[in-house]
Amino acid sequence: MTVRFERYVRATERLIVDRTRLVIVAFLLATVVFGIGLGNVSTESGTQQFAEDIPEAEAFEAVNEEFNPRFAEDTGSTQLIHEAPNVLSKTELLRMLEAQYRLSEEEELRVSETTSAARLVARELDPDAESLEAQIDAVEAATPREIDRAVRALADEPRFTNTLSTDFNREAASASATIGVVRHTLPSGLDTSGAGQQGGSSPLTPIQLQSERVVESVGGDITVFGSGIISEEFGQVIGDSLVIVTPAAVVLIVAFLVFAYRDLVDLILGTFSLAVAVVWTFGFLGLVGIPFNQIMIAVPPLLLAVGIDFGIHAINRYREDRADGHDIDEAMRLAGRQLLVAFFIVTGTTVIGFLSNLVSKLPPIRDFGIAAAGGIAFTFLVFGVFLPAQKVWVDRLRQRYPIPTFSEKPIGTEGSGVARALEGGVGLARRVPVLVLVLTLLLSAGAGVYATGVDTSFSDEDFLPPEDIPDALEALPEPFAPGEYGVVASINFLEDNFESSSDDTTTVYVTGRMERDTALEELHRATRDPPATFVTAADEPRRASATSLATVIRDYAREDPEFAALVARNDRNANGIPDDNLERIYDYMASSPAESRLDDYLAPDRRSTRIVYTVEADADQAVVTADTRAVTDRLRFAATATGSIVVFQAVSDLIFESAIQSLAIALAGTAVFLLLVYRVLEGRASLAFANLVPIVVAVALIAGSMRLLGIAFNAFTATILALTIGLGIDYSVHVVHRFVDERRAHDLYTALGRTVRGTGGALAGSMLTTAFGIGVLVLAILSVLGQFGILTGLSIVYSFLASIFVLPSALVLWDRAVGHDPDAPIDERAAAEPEVVRVDRDDDPLAPDREEL
Repeated sequence: MTVRFERYVRATERLIVDRTRLVIVAFLLATVVFGIGLGNVSTESGTQQFAEDIPEAEAFEAVNEEFNPRFAEDTGSTQLIHEAPNVLSKTELLRMLEAQYRLSEEEELRVSETTSAARLVARELDPDAESLEAQIDAVEAATPREIDRAVRALADEPRFTNTLSTDFNREAASASATIGVVRHTLPSGLDTSGAGQQGGSSPLTPIQLQSERVVESVGGDITVFGSGIISEEFGQVIGDSLVIVTPAAVVLIVAFLVFAYRDLVDLILGTFSLAVAVVWTFGFLGLVGIPFNQIMIAVPPLLLAVGIDFGIHAINRYREDRADGHDIDEAMRLAGRQLLVAFFIVTGTTVIGFLSNLVSKLPPIRDFGIAAAGGIAFTFLVFGVFLPAQKVWVDRLRQRYPIPTFSEKPIGTEGSGVARALEGGVGLARRVPVLVLVLTLLLSAGAGVYATGVDTSFSDEDFLPPEDIPDALEALPEPFAPGEYGVVASINFLEDNFESSSDDTTTVYVTGRMERDTALEELHRATRDPPATFVTAADEPRRASATSLATVIRDYAREDPEFAALVARNDRNANGIPDDNLERIYDYMASSPAESRLDDYLAPDRRSTRIVYTVEADADQAVVTADTRAVTDRLRFAATATGSIVVFQAVSDLIFESAIQSLAIALAGTAVFLLLVYRVLEGRASLAFANLVPIVVAVALIAGSMRLLGIAFNAFTATILALTIGLGIDYSVHVVHRFVDERRAHDLYTALGRTVRGTGGALAGSMLTTAFGIGVLVLAILSVLGQFGILTGLSIVYSFLASIFVLPSALVLWDRAVGHDPDAPIDERAAAEPEVVRVDRDDDPLAPDREEL
C-alpha cells in the first residue's frame, strides 16, 4: 500500500477509534437529514417512462396530439365487459342498460355518450327510444320472442356484431359476452392513457374506480375496464409486492445473520446499519428528485446484499484480531487497515458496474444505475466507518457494564467443518491449477455461446400482475394478502373472444407539406404490395388495409356528390386520389360534416399526417416493426414508423442494447480500475487479471442460465449482467486482497488456506444471507421481479463458488508468473518480526507517521 493512501486509511482508523462518539453522532444526524428526503420520494409506474426520448415514441405522441380537434375537450372511454350464458337475453340486456343509465346519472363521471348492443336492440324494438330510460322501457315491454327477432334483424350490422363475442349465434339470438362503451369528457390537455403517469395515476383512474362501484350495484358479471384501471394496477402491484417481499426478506436475512453473528448485540448493530444505508439511499432519491419506479424494487435487496457482506466481514475480521490477543482499539485498527482498502476496491468496482447503466437510453434504467451506485457508496461509508465505530463503542461499554456476549468466535476457524469445505479450492489449486482454469474457461465460453440465444421482451404485461396469482400468495393473511387484479384477465378475455380485438395496427407518422400536389398520391402508393404481416384490403388484394388522408378523402367523395366532382376535376389519373389543388380539397372538407375525419389525419398546419395499417394479431412484434420501417422507407416524405407495437419493440431493442453496452463498459471500467488500484496499492497491476477470472465466469454462467431458464432480457433483467459484475466483484476482491495480505507473511498454500478459512467463511455467510434475501423476490406478484430475484441470487452463488474454488488456482498461477518462491513468504521480515503498528500523532493524514511496536 502506498504511503499516501495508507495515511488516509490510518486517519480513518483514528477517527473510528479515537473519535467514536463524534462519528456516531455525525452519522445519526445525517440519517435525520436523509430521512427528511424520504417524504419527497415520488413514484413512477407503467411503460411510458421507458419510452421517453425514443424517436418512435415521440412520433407516437405527436400523432396523438396533432390528430384531434384543437381546443376541444379530451375524451376517455371505459369498457363494460359483460359475460353471461346469453348476454342477449331480456334480463342481461336490461342489466347492461341499467349499468349505463346509472353511470350516466353520476355527474362526477362526466359521461358524454354510451354505446352497447343492448341499446341497438332497444332501438330496433322501438325506433323512437333515444334515451337510456326509454330504451329500458322498450326492452321491459318486449317479449323474449320480440327480442330474438330484433337481434336477428341486427345480425348483419357490423356495429352490432363487433360488440359481441365470436360465439354469437344469430339463429339462437345468443352470445356469451358483449362490450359496452362509456365515453367521458375531460378537461383539455389531460393524458388519458394512464401509462407512465406520475404516481401510476391517470385522469381516468378515479372515474373508472367509481364506475366499478356503480356497476357492482347492478349485479351480474360486468367488468369495468380501461386505461385508468390499468394504471391503478401498475401502481398497486408495486406496493403489494413490497408488502410481501420485504417482511419475508427481513425474516430470512435476520435468520442468517443470527448464524453469521451469533451475538445479539452484533446482530442489532448490523441490522441497524442496514436500515441506515437504506434510509440514506432513498432519502437521497427524494432530495435529488429521482422517482421510484418498478425496477427500483430491487434496490433495497441490493443494498442488503452488499451491506450484509460488508457487515459480516467487518465483524468477522475484528473477531479474528481479537482472537489473536489484540485489545479493542488495536483489533479495530488492524481490521480497518485491511478491510477499508478491500471495501474501497469493492465499492469502486461495484459503482462502476452500476454506473455503466448510464449509457442506456432508457430513463428508468439510468435512474436505477444512479440509485444503486449512490446506495453502494453510502453502504461503504456506513459499514466502513459507522458500524466499526458502533462496535468499538459497544465493546468498551461491555468492559464496564454486564452486557451479555453470546459468541465472539469468527466464522471459518481452522479445523471447523466450514473451513474444511472451503479449503477444497485450495486443494485443487495445489494439485491441478492449470486444469481448473482451462476447464472453467471452457465452461464459461460454452455458456457464453449458448447465451447468444437469450430473448428480449417488453410489454405492458411485464408491469402487471399475472392473471392467476399463486395459491400460496392468495392464502396470505392481511395485511400481506395481495389485492384483486383483473387487467391481464380482461386483456386475455378480449383477445380470445372478440374479433374486433383480433387485428392490431401500426402507424407511419409523415411530415412535410401536405398541400404539395403529389402528397396524396405518395400516401396512396405507400399501401401497395404490403409486407406479409400487413392485412390486405378486401377489395384490393395488392394493397394494405390502411386508413390515411387519401382514403379519408376518397371515402367522403362517395358520400358527397359535390365533393366527388371537385375531386374528379383535380384527379389527373382518375384513380380517385386528387393530385392538384389540394388546398381547396382540404378547405372543402374542413367546412363540411367530415371536418372531424380530416382532423384525425391532417394536422392543423397541414404539415403532417399519419397512415394507420392493420396488421395480423399473431404476427411477431419484431417482424411487424421491421415491416413498418420498410414501408416507411419507401416514402419520399420524412416519416417515422410508430404505434404501440413499434414503440414497444424499440424499447425492447434498447433493453438488449443497454444490457450489452453496460456489460462492456462495466467489464472495461472494472478492469481499468483494478489495474490502477492494484498498481497503486500493491505495486502489482497483474493481480487485476486474477481478480477478473471469477467475474468473467459468473457473467457467462448467468447469461447461459437466462436462456436455460427461459428468462428474457426485459425492463428488470436488463441490468443483470452489469449487476453480476457489481456484486460478484465483492467476493473476488475480498479473497485477492486477503491473499496478498497473508502472502506477505506466509508461504503460498498457507496464505491461501488462511484466506479461504477467514475471508471465505465470511463470504459463505454473506452468500447464504444475500442469495436467499434477494431470492425472496420470487414471492413478488410481478413474475418478472421474481425472475430478477432468481438471476440475482444465482449471480451471487456463481460469484461465491468461482471465488472460492476457481480463484485460488488463478492466484497460484499468478504467484508463479511473478516469480515468487511458493515455500517462502514474500516479505521475510514481516514473517519474522512482530507486527508493527503505526500510530499517527497528528490528525492530518499527510503528517509523517511514527512506528511503535
